Amino acid sequence: MAELAQLVTQMESGQLPLEASVAAYARGSELVKYCAAQLDKVESQVKVLEGDMLKPFAADTAGEGAQ
Repeated sequence: MAELAQLVTQMESGQLPLEASVAAYARGSELVKYCAAQLDKVESQVKVLEGDMLKPFAADTAGEGAQ
């Protein structure tokens, strides 16, 4: 995430030459895919305690509006 944030800052500064901007964009795309995959992996590992049993975490769609 830190590397991705740094790339965004560099690109937003407008100081990178075109070739470096394209390379930064490509690297940023790779990092976004990696981060998304890590989040998916962790999400599937999250467990919640229900009664005395652990079960896979499932998002409660009915309770989303209450946040």
